[in-house]
Amino acid sequence: MSVALESLMHVNPEQGAMRPAGGEVLMFFVIGACAAASFVVASTALIWVLPMVESWLVSTFCYAACIVPVYLLHRRFSFSSEAPHGQALPRYAAVQIMALALASMFSFLFHGTLALPSLMAAILVIALTSGLNYLVLRNWAFGRDRRLDFEAA
Repeated sequence: MSVALESLMHVNPEQGAMRPAGGEVLMFFVIGACAAASFVVASTALIWVLPMVESWLVSTFCYAACIVPVYLLHRRFSFSSEAPHGQALPRYAAVQIMALALASMFSFLFHGTLALPSLMAAILVIALTSGLNYLVLRNWAFGRDRRLDFEAA
């Protein structure tokens, strides 16, 4: 079987157990960093190509366009989740909304209230938002629904 086809197959529990503990976190940050870079490139290019459209609107559409592909990448490579799309995708979208709210709150706190230097504030906002985002995605959006475990028993 080709490597491309094998990469689309679900991971057996034995294979998932062999993944290094830090592998999930590393994949989460690699996918997130690539998604952020893609967003910056796409929104910058489209803002330049579409000067008649408000920049904030182009940026919003670019962010929205990234949600499903990044969801699929995280589902497969970061979390090796078998949660049904009908459960995981809405939860993933909710976590993204939560992450935007948290980033805004942390930015207000670090930039506005504490008046930290911009670089320090940005690093704290990214670290705290990403860390909380990871935990909620792992435990809620992509985690097994405990109710399903009881129903199956």
